[in-house]
Amino acid sequence: MDAFGDLFRGMRARGSLFGNSTLSPPWALHFVDGAPLTLCTVLGGSGWIVPEHRPPERLRAGETVVVRGPAPFTFVDEVGTRAVPVPCGEHCATPDQGGTRHRIGWNRNCGGSDDADGGDADGSDDVDGSGDGTTTLIVGAYPVRGEVNRRLLEALPVVLRAAPGGGADAILGHLATEVATDTPGQQVVLDRLLDWMLVCAVREYFDRPGGTPPPWYAAQRDPVVGEALRLLHAEPSAPWTVSSIAGRTGVSRSTLAKRFVDLVGEPPLTYLTRWRMTLAADLLVERDTATVAAVAHAVGYSDPFAFSAAFKRIRGVSPSGHRRGVTPVPARPLRT
Repeated sequence: MDAFGDLFRGMRARGSLFGNSTLSPPWALHFVDGAPLTLCTVLGGSGWIVPEHRPPERLRAGETVVVRGPAPFTFVDEVGTRAVPVPCGEHCATPDQGGTRHRIGWNRNCGGSDDADGGDADGSDDVDGSGDGTTTLIVGAYPVRGEVNRRLLEALPVVLRAAPGGGADAILGHLATEVATDTPGQQVVLDRLLDWMLVCAVREYFDRPGGTPPPWYAAQRDPVVGEALRLLHAEPSAPWTVSSIAGRTGVSRSTLAKRFVDLVGEPPLTYLTRWRMTLAADLLVERDTATVAAVAHAVGYSDPFAFSAAFKRIRGVSPSGHRRGVTPVPARPLRT
């Protein structure tokens, strides 16, 4: 696993967090439950994403946005469309229907309805939404479970746009085909396609000219620092030293140290310690029966006391306090 791929660990679309809608104007969908990440892809037609306290953004066929929560946002046919909410039921997908509770349909004066099964109000299936004024929207909501995923959130803007023409284009065809059919295993296929779409959208955002990806992402392209990052993420519990990392990357200790700081912004062992504590924070919660010593060993510490000291220095709370759900104080920077 590389530094980028590691951040998607455990992030999966689920059947209860997926919905698709074919909408006839005027319409509005209000996303209110504060999902940490929501991916919206327009297969046909168009609409406007209206984030809270941010300007609206046009979304056309083939475009995808990833919206970072927890603030609510709205997807409407036209800016200014006003509607009143309808109760969940026939107008609102729920988890047992393969939809998501955070997606609420609004249909005041609407010519159609928000159909949880993806069909038009007249019972037809117009998946591409072309030629009749309808819009077909695919939505995937992603829970963020733990500190590893949270590191990804911190690197993303509130609204991330992925325009047509990128690596996600091939997925759109698969999505449209799958939505148009009702076959065994459909939900599993759709969920995995959304996962693929999410990774492609984030990668395209980080790679675009003039973008501001996290330093560690850009550093992965460097032959020396990129290899060092791959080693640290592949074997975070190994007894790394700057010399051993340098030996594995084929450069001197001083060369590695300088290039790592120049590209990543901190020394290699500082980066490693922060990553280990991120992993440990999740292990402490995921494995609530594991001892602190066991978690320490899992992230490369033979001495649980040294691990606890490092954890509190980085996270601002003791391992036991983190496990109990104590809110950490702002962590002090690691001294190097």
